[in-house]
Amino acid sequence: MDFGMKNRLSRIFNPRTGKTVMLAVDHGYFQGPTTGLRNLGETVSPLVRHTDCLFITRGMARNCIRPESATSICLRVSGGPSILGELSNEDITTSMEEAIRLNASGVGMSIFVGAGNEDRTISNLGRLVDEAERYGIPVLAITAVGKEMGRNTRYLGLACRIAAEIGARFVKTYYCDDFYKVVEGCPVPIVMAGGKKIPEMEALKMTENAIKEGASGVDMGRNIFQSDKPVGMIKAVRAIVHKGASAEEAFEIYSKA
Repeated sequence: MDFGMKNRLSRIFNPRTGKTVMLAVDHGYFQGPTTGLRNLGETVSPLVRHTDCLFITRGMARNCIRPESATSICLRVSGGPSILGELSNEDITTSMEEAIRLNASGVGMSIFVGAGNEDRTISNLGRLVDEAERYGIPVLAITAVGKEMGRNTRYLGLACRIAAEIGARFVKTYYCDDFYKVVEGCPVPIVMAGGKKIPEMEALKMTENAIKEGASGVDMGRNIFQSDKPVGMIKAVRAIVHKGASAEEAFEIYSKA
């Protein structure tokens, strides 16, 4: 692995712990002004200094993030359909030149294993990896889950392994029972997706379990920015990921915010 790749990964994964707390704020690329991100800049401003990496689209990075921010960016580069259409019908929407221009530390896209456009999204991942590797930029593959696909060990293990086989440097996937089996079958770091908004204690317990079972961090969005105490929640998640705090200890941090 060359210097550029190592350097960018060290800006996503904290070198002291080898883990990351990513803040996912890319939801608008298919959902529009979703709850909590109607004013993205206002939402992110108090959270960004507690974040290792922002997962964001180029439009929001340009318009809503202060360029002097020390927090790294992983740029979503896939899209196409809205929530009104067939979500698996994605394509690559952002060039590598644009990622370099925005000083992105990584780029990310979704693959839809088991969906109608499975083959195209996986082929797109291969092409993205080919281009990104030329510039030493790590690729994050997101294992998107459609309505008909269960979030179980067998399916997520399949999707994560395919992503790694195609060349993704790290993978984002959902937590499930026996999550450690998903981690064991994937030779690159896995970050846990936060998913839909759930009660804070449940989200913290899910984070604790994922870290204990081998996750290299989280890429959490709605469970942070839709919380009644977003700053407290991201501090609590950080305590679990980087300090090994229990969910109960982290909940105290959240409660006192």
